[in-house]
Amino acid sequence: MLKIKVFVGLFFLFSSLFYFVENYLLGNPAIDRSTISRIEIPITTALSNNEELLRKSSSKFFEESLVRTRFNGAMLVAHNGKIVFEEYEGLKEVLKGEPIDSSTSFHLASVSKTFTAMAILKLWEEGKLQIDDKVEKYISGFPFNQITVRNLLSHRSGLPNYVYFAEQVGWNTRNYLHNDDMLKLLVKNRSSLRIGRPNAYFDYCNTNYALLAIVIENVSGKSYAAYLDQTFFSPIGMSNTFVFDINKTEKVLPSFKYNNRKEPMMFLDAVYGDKNIYSTARDMLKWDIALNSGKLFKQETLNEAYKGYSYERKGVKNYGLGWRLYEMPTGKKIVYHNGWWHGNNTVFSKLIQDSTTIIVLGNKFNRNIYQAKKIAGIFPGYGIQSDDDE
Repeated sequence: MLKIKVFVGLFFLFSSLFYFVENYLLGNPAIDRSTISRIEIPITTALSNNEELLRKSSSKFFEESLVRTRFNGAMLVAHNGKIVFEEYEGLKEVLKGEPIDSSTSFHLASVSKTFTAMAILKLWEEGKLQIDDKVEKYISGFPFNQITVRNLLSHRSGLPNYVYFAEQVGWNTRNYLHNDDMLKLLVKNRSSLRIGRPNAYFDYCNTNYALLAIVIENVSGKSYAAYLDQTFFSPIGMSNTFVFDINKTEKVLPSFKYNNRKEPMMFLDAVYGDKNIYSTARDMLKWDIALNSGKLFKQETLNEAYKGYSYERKGVKNYGLGWRLYEMPTGKKIVYHNGWWHGNNTVFSKLIQDSTTIIVLGNKFNRNIYQAKKIAGIFPGYGIQSDDDE
């Protein structure tokens, strides 16, 4: 009996020791049973009166604003995560190829910024970085010592846009520009570039998000693509979502100009963080459901992401941390992002108070895509509008 008691005691002692080493000395937190798991899109059942109205409004917009203007892409509208409207139009290569369907992955263009921002905020939640720290803490040799991570997130850094300055400072456009190349150009040419005062004003700038991708890699110790896949895409079940690899150009959906001419690849296409995520309408709905679940992020984190940071100019438009905003006088809010890269146009809009998500993805340039927020007009308090902010 004494031997049994000793054995049991030693078993519990070593179990406790193993738990302590694994969860504290090795820095691995205890398993949280509330963490996000694979998202299953709810089956669409009978629609409520409001959902039927939303479906009709979506259908009208799709037919009159998109199909009539030779839209090529996907549109999905959901209420409380339930799909109320879903349609696909056109062929993958506009004039040939297979029909676009629910598994067709589109270049999200600047909608990619929502993932970059939320990856930074996930690292913040985990205590691996502080968003009010100076960027120089996370990027060695970064010379702009007053710019914070939050300034990058909110487009208030004052930095110039690499999309415009790279070629101006002598980059050979026969070579692809990568994130590290962009950083080196910025540092090397800082005396000749126009640099604004940090946190003085809002200035939408792709450089900010290319730098944030570098921060993610330096802090996580993983590539940007691997971190997003392991933190968001795979756990959520976004099986058709991925970060573009310049070496796999022929395997992704091409984009086209309004006149059906194919958009060629060019030297800026290798930079990521500000763009270069591909996804489907259904995967984007899973992303939305995950954000709303309370399991992927704390509500306090979402509140930081979804509040405005730029009030220098009057009006309802603003920008949060990776999200554009419409802050209506009625108290209603649209949290969204548009995208535009080559012939790709995208819209991802969240009507917070009305639990509605509007997703439009296209690979043939069509400015009408940006009018999708008009659908929100069925709900009181929006007075809806359209825009083409990228």
